[in-house]
Amino acid sequence: MLIGLVRDSVMQCFCHTCRAPGILPVVVSRRSAPIKKNNKIRSKQPRLNKKVKFITTEIRCQEKSRGGLSYEVILAEPAPNVPVPKRPVTPGKNVSVEDIEQKLKAAEERRISLEARKMAEISIKLAKVEEATRKKDEITNEFITQTKEQLETKMEHHVEKREAIISDMKEKLKIHAQEIEKTRETLEQQKAYEQKAIEEKLKTAQALRDENIKKMLDRLKEHNTIKIAEIKSQNNQLENQKLEEKARIIENKLYAAEQNREKELLKKIEKVQKLERRAEVVRQNKAQTQDIDGLQNLIASSG
Repeated sequence: MLIGLVRDSVMQCFCHTCRAPGILPVVVSRRSAPIKKNNKIRSKQPRLNKKVKFITTEIRCQEKSRGGLSYEVILAEPAPNVPVPKRPVTPGKNVSVEDIEQKLKAAEERRISLEARKMAEISIKLAKVEEATRKKDEITNEFITQTKEQLETKMEHHVEKREAIISDMKEKLKIHAQEIEKTRETLEQQKAYEQKAIEEKLKTAQALRDENIKKMLDRLKEHNTIKIAEIKSQNNQLENQKLEEKARIIENKLYAAEQNREKELLKKIEKVQKLERRAEVVRQNKAQTQDIDGLQNLIASSG
């Protein structure tokens, strides 16, 4: 709007009687916002005859530099000094000393009553806070006692269960050791019985061999001494080979039985050692739990 006024003032004379034709075209800027159409229905109102006061404006143009212009827009002529209206001074009231004292007393009473009310409210709030803290302490103490009882019952049950497990393991180890001792005794008895049987077999074989030799000698007395010697030597060799073979077989059997017995004993000893290690671990865990219980009791007693 102001740009249009300036353009019109440049194009017309200062006497406002003539107007130059519009030479300069209207420039529409690209950045100008698009015009929004208002589709609202407006109600028609009766026009009022208002008197519009036109203010005489004057625009003076002056070229100060080459290609530059300066404008002075004068909206109106300077008005004379207009006195500023002063506020009317209200007449003062005649207030007595007694009224002032009464007002002061009333203000003091109001202040005291207000302080008393505030103190009562503060005391009520403090009582509520104390009640809340007391209830909170009761709840916390009850929770602590309940948790302590639950932990004690759990620990007692755990200790009983652990002792029952340890006693059961001890009983099993005892039974296993008894079984191992029984198997060892049976193996020793079996070994002694086998040795006796082998000795008896050797004795019977020796007796049979001697009897056979005697019979053969009795039968071969009729033959020549050379044949007898050869036959005797052959028989001795055969008997010795047979005895050696039998002895070797028996020794192999005895060695295999001894090896099997040693393997079984080693396996059982390993099982016993494992059980002993487990019992030692259980004893160590029991000692650690007892130490922890003692520390907890000390902490609880100190607390």
